[in-house]
Amino acid sequence: MSGRIAVLPGPVADQIAAGEVVERPASVVKELVENALDSGARSVRVVIEAGGKTLIRVSDDGEGMTRPDAELALARHATSKIHSAADLIGIGTFGFRGEALPAIASVSRFELETSPDGHVGTRISVVGGKLESVEDAVRQRGTTVAVRGLFFNTPARRKFLRAQASETRAAVEAVTLLALIRPDVAFSLTSDDRVLLDVGPAARAIDRIHALWGRQLADTLLPVAHREGPLEVTGFAQRPAQAKPAGRKGYVFVRGRPIRDPFIVRAAEAGYRSTIAPGDRPSVFLFLDLPGDAVDVNVHPTKLEVRFRDKFFVERVVEASVRRALAPLEAAVSLGQVSTAGVGFQVPGVSGFDQTIELFSRGSLTPDTRHLTPSLLQVFDTYLLFQSDSSVAIVDQHSAHERVLYEGVMRQLTGDGATAQRLLLPLTLEFTAPELEAIDQHRELLQRVGYEVEGFSGRTVVVHTAPNPHPRFDATRCLQELVADLAGGRFGGWANRLERFAATFACRAAIKAGQRLDPEEARELVTLLLTALRESHDVHGRPTIVQLPKDELERRFGR
Repeated sequence: MSGRIAVLPGPVADQIAAGEVVERPASVVKELVENALDSGARSVRVVIEAGGKTLIRVSDDGEGMTRPDAELALARHATSKIHSAADLIGIGTFGFRGEALPAIASVSRFELETSPDGHVGTRISVVGGKLESVEDAVRQRGTTVAVRGLFFNTPARRKFLRAQASETRAAVEAVTLLALIRPDVAFSLTSDDRVLLDVGPAARAIDRIHALWGRQLADTLLPVAHREGPLEVTGFAQRPAQAKPAGRKGYVFVRGRPIRDPFIVRAAEAGYRSTIAPGDRPSVFLFLDLPGDAVDVNVHPTKLEVRFRDKFFVERVVEASVRRALAPLEAAVSLGQVSTAGVGFQVPGVSGFDQTIELFSRGSLTPDTRHLTPSLLQVFDTYLLFQSDSSVAIVDQHSAHERVLYEGVMRQLTGDGATAQRLLLPLTLEFTAPELEAIDQHRELLQRVGYEVEGFSGRTVVVHTAPNPHPRFDATRCLQELVADLAGGRFGGWANRLERFAATFACRAAIKAGQRLDPEEARELVTLLLTALRESHDVHGRPTIVQLPKDELERRFGR
């Protein structure tokens, strides 16, 4: 039997091809603005109506086209950028004018007006893929493309367009992404006579971010600049203290193209390690530059997805780039600005976590630390206040101790482990089935921090040894809470298993907010903070210490 296979008519093939690159009005906006940028435009103006359903107009002042080129640009498989299959590797342009124009013209009432010199111009009209007219036009150098009635001839697809507000937001997002890539170009977008975006040329990328979202976001960003092998990562990462559970902006660009890659964004978040709380999401703007043969940008019709030759290398470098950007971070206060002379003590000969923990555990004081008492104050049984060089420093006793414990536990987990205290009367504890599974999964890590746990019968275990990180430590409560957290995945935002365990233990083992400390304990905790702490945030991303400058005090009191 024959006759079942046939070559599709041209208009049908065009509409199918259009479906690959023209998903919604925002897709048209993206393609047309990309063409404008490839033409060398210094200014791009976008006008939409009804979310782009009734009108999309993109005008530029770039390199226009002669009449023959304009007619050829509307033919399928026509472009100025690709001449052989080899050109597909490492292509660094968007298209100009590329495959998109005939696809868009096949599902709309399409008009192109262009001039290469500002004298001789051409206007071409196409309706549903059918050429209607080619005529002379008068316009300045550049190109304007108007798309009306998108999907008018494919009602089934038009029916699936979203509400006007949703389509408008998508169009704004498409222009925003391209504005981030090209801060040197002016962009404007008007929707139903309302200006939604209007940014002039900017000298720096941070200035473009400022113009798009304001100083409130721009001032929270730190520069990222790191190269490893063939990959260079630049851009910006948000300060940990400003990361929030919602409202994150996560943008990734590869070789000047915006892409969607949740794994790269996740790798960037892994670079924050313990500086943000699980669930918080920092804003990141990352630009990846690597050789063209190391990435394939043609795996998706809209070029929003790419394939890396070495995906794991890229993710590792992205994580390292963010981590390096955060390393010199000075949050609300830099520990280097807090002078131990300001609180009247030094800790000679004490270096490293274990020695400092031991100093705190046995309650001993060096002669120099005794002068701290008059200037150290505990308030609300939670905060420790003292004077630094030119400010009042405020320590959160739980957060500070939690962070110090975390640093030490990480050393224990990757070293010889902690010194355990054998219990005269072993503890007998009951756990749920998921908690018993968590104990089995983390038995070696529990032992490294000092817990030797042995199964007994049913849901019961026997604890033979326990850690003793400080005098107020409750070994039973800490183990119960630690195991419950591990079973419930409360610290699931941590990418590294050891870091997750260390953070969970540190949170449960640290002294608590609301516990009154005697002067010696308070003094030794501040000693711990200033001698052993490397980060100014606890394992949840909260500050361990903040500073109220003297200038701010004087301003508040009108001095």
